[in-house]
Amino acid sequence: MFLLVGVFLVLLFLGMPVAFAIGIAGFAFMLATPNIPISISVQRIVAQTQSFTLLAIPLFIFAGNLMNATGITSRLVKLSRVLVGHMAGSLAQVSVILSTLMGGVSGSANADAVMECRILGPEMIKQGYSRGYGAAVNGLTAMITCTIPPSMGFIIYGSVGEISIGRLFVGGVLPGFLMMGMMMFTVNRTAKRRGYIPTNAKKPSAREIFSALKENVFALVFPVILIAGIRFGLFTPSEAGAFAAGYAIFVGGVIYREMSWKTFLEAVEQSAVDIGVLMLILGLSGTFGYAIVYGRVPQTIAEFLIGVTSNRYLLMSLIILLLILAGMFVETTVCALLLTPVFIPVISKLGIDPVHFGVIMMTTLTAGIMTPPVGVALYSTSEIMGCTPQETAREAIPFYLTLMALVGLMVFFPQIVLFLPDLVFG
Repeated sequence: MFLLVGVFLVLLFLGMPVAFAIGIAGFAFMLATPNIPISISVQRIVAQTQSFTLLAIPLFIFAGNLMNATGITSRLVKLSRVLVGHMAGSLAQVSVILSTLMGGVSGSANADAVMECRILGPEMIKQGYSRGYGAAVNGLTAMITCTIPPSMGFIIYGSVGEISIGRLFVGGVLPGFLMMGMMMFTVNRTAKRRGYIPTNAKKPSAREIFSALKENVFALVFPVILIAGIRFGLFTPSEAGAFAAGYAIFVGGVIYREMSWKTFLEAVEQSAVDIGVLMLILGLSGTFGYAIVYGRVPQTIAEFLIGVTSNRYLLMSLIILLLILAGMFVETTVCALLLTPVFIPVISKLGIDPVHFGVIMMTTLTAGIMTPPVGVALYSTSEIMGCTPQETAREAIPFYLTLMALVGLMVFFPQIVLFLPDLVFG
């Protein structure tokens, strides 16, 4: 096990792409273990991709790119401006609302953070917002996207841990809206202190709100259709991904009529790149995951943690601390793939619901995209906004604290996560 982890960390810190660091570490473990035929390493890579459930990931990625090409995103921006344009720090509030609405479209916090910086960033700078503050707001509010269905993180966690993806999708709804409310409060407090004025002089009328909602009805009902379809057995999560892609093509080509062959092919090209990167990580993690199971790492860690304490709240706090540290150094997808089989046995022994834990785990891990030293979104948003990652991280402190407060609430009040899954699925 020391060889496996050691090779992985050394390669990671040398700057090797994470997919190859995982694959080489797993292969090195196979070579060093005489009882394991080397052919198993290839078999595990192939077997890792032979999952019908995981088919949902490339389909939802394709659907998200298609929806961005149909004009849905621009309409959601308009709706967000109507709803919160009269508030202090209105552009930052637009970022919060847009992230909530985009959760039902993209399912990717990274993509949402970059998209919002490109759309809202120039206007923020023009209105006197600090560049670091703009990068922090657009990056941290994108965390909402990882909880509102469909969520790529929930699909990976559910697939690896054999947990109901439908329950995970529904379980993320209340935490997502709670995160929205808490982020809006944080923006309000910080914006007033900085003197960031509203862009709209007055509150929107009921007619303006209704008109904006009517224009966005196809985007707003999409997550509802997904959850209803899964709940009533109309389609599995994987089939829901295929439905989402078809829905996006229908909305873009027939309803809005904004999807041309050029935009369609651009969405296909971008999806191929996104899917290729993710599936390479998924495939090469097969050997690493096999090595973890072979070395009885989940059982060992479970015995160690339960030996430290049998108090479920203290144990959850220890696991969250480990997840924060892992998210700071390793990409979210990789953490979900490698740590899900490690922690599921631990929480199961204490009777913690895996759906409850999954929402907490993915919220905590996704925050890693905005934490130094290797947060992907931290560097992307900082580059787009024209500031240093250090400035962004400093401005993001109130939002980090807000996220941790939300995680704490979910730990101590499980019904925030479990109320809707129990209501919908029984």
